[in-house]
Amino acid sequence: MPTIHGLRCRRQLLKTASLLTKNNVKNSSRYIFPTATFVRTPIVQKAGLHARPLVSGSWANLKSSRRSFHASTSIHGIKPFLLADIGEGITECEVIQWFVKPGDSVTEFEKICEVQSDKASVEITSRYTGKVAKLYYDVNEVAKVGQPLVDIDVEGEEGVVAEEQEQKSPDSMVTMEESTTSQSSSNTPSTPPARELKDPSLLSLATPAVRRIAKENDIDIKLVRGTGKDGRVLKEDVMTYIKNGGQSPGQPSVAHVTQTSTPSAEDRLEPFNAIQKAMYKSMTKSVAIPQLGYQDEMELNAATDYRAALNKHIASNAASFPFQKISYMPIFIKCLSIALSHYPIMNATIIDDDANALKLLYRKSHNIGLAMDTPQGLIVPNIKDVQDKNIMDVAAEIHRLTELGAKGSLAPSDLQGGTLTVSNVGTIGGTYAKPCLVTSELGIVALGRMQKLPRFDEAGNVVAKQILPVSWSADHRVIDGATIARFGNMWKNLIENPITISAYLK
Repeated sequence: MPTIHGLRCRRQLLKTASLLTKNNVKNSSRYIFPTATFVRTPIVQKAGLHARPLVSGSWANLKSSRRSFHASTSIHGIKPFLLADIGEGITECEVIQWFVKPGDSVTEFEKICEVQSDKASVEITSRYTGKVAKLYYDVNEVAKVGQPLVDIDVEGEEGVVAEEQEQKSPDSMVTMEESTTSQSSSNTPSTPPARELKDPSLLSLATPAVRRIAKENDIDIKLVRGTGKDGRVLKEDVMTYIKNGGQSPGQPSVAHVTQTSTPSAEDRLEPFNAIQKAMYKSMTKSVAIPQLGYQDEMELNAATDYRAALNKHIASNAASFPFQKISYMPIFIKCLSIALSHYPIMNATIIDDDANALKLLYRKSHNIGLAMDTPQGLIVPNIKDVQDKNIMDVAAEIHRLTELGAKGSLAPSDLQGGTLTVSNVGTIGGTYAKPCLVTSELGIVALGRMQKLPRFDEAGNVVAKQILPVSWSADHRVIDGATIARFGNMWKNLIENPITISAYLK
């Protein structure tokens, strides 16, 4: 008969097994279950357990096994650093450059890499302090939101890898005499395996615009010596490299075989960059919308005089403004906002989550987008809350967005939340156009090239007028021809008679 002490030991074993089962231990073969009985060690013999042994081991092994169940015993731990959502609707982004390589030490908030997504480049910073263990992507590869970007060995933290390594150590496992069931396929990690990257130590710091120049001239950016901050490669460095025949100043001459590129009739296959991917996706969705076109022209003679008066005011108060003069665009955008206040449906968006319960969301904020041609490609940042801004405020915001757009440094917030878009394609050329809608908006207007053309005045005399061609596209599922015409007429009347703008200001 088992002694009382033996019964207590047996109950203790059953409690241990129950605890392990409740915690859903994946590798159940490492732990003790009620059917398992140990070989007689001095402690087991004292307990009086004489059943047939199914698993060999010792009490020391049992204690070691129980310790390995908790990852907190490890001093170091691997933390997978997931790529967080950096903007609404963004599911992937392109890695532009790495600021670290495996083995580098990083601190919290230190820059890890730069990614480009939805037409904006963003610098990703570390959430942890530790050492970089693995990089999951090469430069120019596409990273998925929610998937590991890097692995960081964090000191003093629990980690997945540390736990697995401790579980595999010989002194923390129970030796099995008989084979156990194999691990199920569900134990396979769901995260993608880290790959050996292309010598991250050779990656250079450079903006997307500089990389584009290097790529267009068939130059490996890693061969250019940077003179900017922290060794950043500047545009001037690339141009100097080209001028010197493929050698940066101060670099020793190296004998090499010059490869002469000869014209070829072969086609060239190039992958989409991040901006092209974003445009492909958005325009594919856009053409599925039935779009109503509407064209008109505006006379800018009065607006030209109004603009000249504003620029005279700016010149006499130069210290008060971040710009020296304004274009027509701030006037156009403020007038659009006034017209939107009278035709709020043009500022709305369709909520079609349920096809049987379609709704219109009338948005309070007039976030008017401005299409920009930048070295990185077409981007559409927007001026937030134009309804609360005056013309000078709008001009200051356009100035800020233009400078950041040229550097490829726009924040995701600058590109999100637009309610109506203006495309000033006329600065390059053309008259009338057929702009495509942004899918979350109900209207877009394209401005052509301003021309001085003959027109009749009220007395029937031929006079020279500054004419601006205007092309509208509207979502015909919601906006009809009468609505876009009335909205366009109000906008046109404000611009042709800018003295009336003040009557609508609060």
